[in-house]
Amino acid sequence: MTTSAPVRSPAPQVDAETARFLEDGKDFVDEARIETLLESKKGAGAAEIRDILAKSLALQRLEPAETAALLGAKDPALWEEIFAAAGETKMRVYGPRVVIFAPLYCSNHCVNSCAYCGFRQENETQRRRRLSLDEVRRETEALVSKGHKRLILVYGEHPDSGAGYIADTIQAIYGVKTDRGEIRRVNVNAAPMSVADFRRIKAAKIGTYQVFQETYHHETYARVHPRGPKSDYAWRLYALHRAQDAGIDDVAVGALFGLYDWRFEVMGLLAHAIDLEKRFNGVGPHTISFPRLLPAEGSALSTESSWRVSDEDFLRLVAVLRLSVPYTGLVVTARETPGIRRRALEIGVTQTDASTRIGLGAYSESSGRQQMERQQFMLGDTRELDEVALELSGMGLLTSFCTADYRCGRTGSVFMGIAKKGKIQHLCIPNAILTFREYLLDYASPKTREAGLALIERRMADVPEGMREAVRTRMAEIDAGRRDLFF
Repeated sequence: MTTSAPVRSPAPQVDAETARFLEDGKDFVDEARIETLLESKKGAGAAEIRDILAKSLALQRLEPAETAALLGAKDPALWEEIFAAAGETKMRVYGPRVVIFAPLYCSNHCVNSCAYCGFRQENETQRRRRLSLDEVRRETEALVSKGHKRLILVYGEHPDSGAGYIADTIQAIYGVKTDRGEIRRVNVNAAPMSVADFRRIKAAKIGTYQVFQETYHHETYARVHPRGPKSDYAWRLYALHRAQDAGIDDVAVGALFGLYDWRFEVMGLLAHAIDLEKRFNGVGPHTISFPRLLPAEGSALSTESSWRVSDEDFLRLVAVLRLSVPYTGLVVTARETPGIRRRALEIGVTQTDASTRIGLGAYSESSGRQQMERQQFMLGDTRELDEVALELSGMGLLTSFCTADYRCGRTGSVFMGIAKKGKIQHLCIPNAILTFREYLLDYASPKTREAGLALIERRMADVPEGMREAVRTRMAEIDAGRRDLFF
């Protein structure tokens, strides 16, 4: 890592909604401390690492020094222990299931100049578009026809895709009811907003709000975000704080790995989780994402960065994040190849996407070919949902479309209180079984249906004994035609 002078000062003029979270005028990303910890913990010994793994397996969040020790491990055999502990930690909290979603890109108009992004305003080859509400409905119908129940909506940062448009698209999606189903959970990835605007999208029944800091390294952040609203580091850093202030209690963090040293970014994500927990009654991020920098049209940085992350290091960062915040969901996306995604699922990931298209209008209009002028970056995995569900069944993992927690009020502090005790799986495994069975009967190919139904029978052993009869009763109701049953 190249050491630079500590930089912790906020933007010269900090808005009042951000300033209230600063401490002595500084944000929570203490670069000097992070770099000192990473340097001092290089080559951490086996005894120290094993003590840390035991803490993670007890579902306790790690402190920065402990995460730095994991990142500093050198021995390949020790890394195998880290991977094994990460996979076991995931199972202790979430059980043998993977939550499935699809992204829906609603606009690519953007006023920012992010050096790594195909949507950057200087990229004249990008075909700019904002979906109309009718187009959003058609995209939703196309996704429902594949079996999807959960979406994450993605928007460029631009006045024409502000809180009003976001709220309208959320409501349009919830309004789509077809004879084959509907979307039951709408999450949002959008630019930072004011507390007032967050309240507006909360009223539209947003699920999780997600925004990525991209890089926690201040100097790098300034260099890759030279112009536009996104150049304000502090405004973006505290977006999730403002969202929680507005009553959105499920928020999600992430970093774009490949802009700076991956170990530093892991430490930044942990610092973000710790500060959210400190401010909001123990409620940190609902999920953590870790996309890697990918080639994007019109961006030299996207292919030339000296900080690009190897496959080996990518899997290491996934494992360390799982161990650092044991009770938080981890998301791997179709940016990655099928092989990398499979391994990431084994060592800690709890959510992933399928049948992914990221071009504007790509679900209802495209032939399936990736079109760079319509999308933000190139994907590594464009398999359909049926194929992904078949693979997961072969891995012994239930494909879950469950949205019960959100509709039963198990969000924010309620969810975290259950997850931190390792008990959320007692509800989520039964609900995964019910939603997976619904998918298998309504959408799956014969091969996937056969494999999935067999897996459900095996996984009934993971259902708490006192719930098994109720699960079988509800499965019979699903077989008879009832839908959307949950605990």
